[in-house]
Amino acid sequence: MIKQEISEIKKLLTQRNCSITRICGCYVDGEKNKKTEFKQAFLALPEEEMFKYFEILRKTLSGTLGKNLLTLEFPLASEEESGTQEFLLRLRDSKLKNDVLLEEFYDKIISAYEYVGNYLILLVHDAYDVPGKASDGLEMEDASDEVYEYILACICPVELSKPGLSYNAEENTFQNRIRDWVVSLPETGFLFPAFHDRSSDIHSTLYYTKDAEELKEGFVEQLLGCPLPLTAGSQKETFQALIEETLGETCDIEIVKNIHDTLTEMVEEHKEEPAPLILDKNEVKTILANSGVTNEKLEQFDRCYDETAGEQTSLLVNNVMNARTFEVKTPDVVIKVSPDRTDLIETRNINGRDCLVIALDGNVEVNGINVRSAPQAGAGDEHGE
Repeated sequence: MIKQEISEIKKLLTQRNCSITRICGCYVDGEKNKKTEFKQAFLALPEEEMFKYFEILRKTLSGTLGKNLLTLEFPLASEEESGTQEFLLRLRDSKLKNDVLLEEFYDKIISAYEYVGNYLILLVHDAYDVPGKASDGLEMEDASDEVYEYILACICPVELSKPGLSYNAEENTFQNRIRDWVVSLPETGFLFPAFHDRSSDIHSTLYYTKDAEELKEGFVEQLLGCPLPLTAGSQKETFQALIEETLGETCDIEIVKNIHDTLTEMVEEHKEEPAPLILDKNEVKTILANSGVTNEKLEQFDRCYDETAGEQTSLLVNNVMNARTFEVKTPDVVIKVSPDRTDLIETRNINGRDCLVIALDGNVEVNGINVRSAPQAGAGDEHGE
């Protein structure tokens, strides 16, 4: 899914646009026991509760694509009878009114979800009458293309409120506050089916994780049956290792700077496109070639890529590079430069030592104090010639 598609569904999770038909929940304690369950028509909820649920549900569709939000594809086997996708399809089509399916869904989560503490499983069903769009992109409310029927599930920690003092207005005194159990924002969740090209895609799901580096692989495998990509951090580490192993001793600042500049240009060219910029094996190889990596080193690239990332692995540009800064780091010094001004940095050999030279153009500040840069060699001063 792309940002616009996620935003369109997210807009439904407001009182003004809400079309949610049903909400169900199961409260689970730290021993994996079901403490209580509930199910009811969503629009029958008190307004105050409705807003709290909207906040939780909207969080499940928040975050960065490729990091917190991942579109996962179902393997063909999962769509066969008793498969994970086939089960979710039956759950959706039941409109959450089949108690047997609900209990099975809760049991699947309780069995697969590893969490120390209490948590709440929330599940809603919605039927969205997708409005058509005119050629100029404006929505036409009376020209619906289809009904997008989906379920949105999330798992929220339930924790004791912090101890403290509270004011008792009736007795006009401060007292020890009574601690109660509070539902936190979700740790994980998913939207099924995915919403692609403003239409249902039963072959994929949108998965949410609060911690981009903790994808809960076992949970996803058992509940959804979908393969997971590398985490954002792992993609960055993989890309860095790939460059180091491919270039070996020829890995210097200039080539890395060229690679960064090439990626920055690609990000700029694709900034208007809604989908994240993804690189496959051949595209990474082309980037290295355009950045000055020799043919001799490129001959080792295929082997390094297969061993480091995996032949079929793709990498998101925003995960492997920081588009907002270019950083040079030594054990004692860290230098950060705007990505469009890497030309200010160059390497020189001075008195037999490899040095990093930075052009001091414009105003220079040290610890917030404006300073003068050193005069150029040969330049005279007011007492000179």
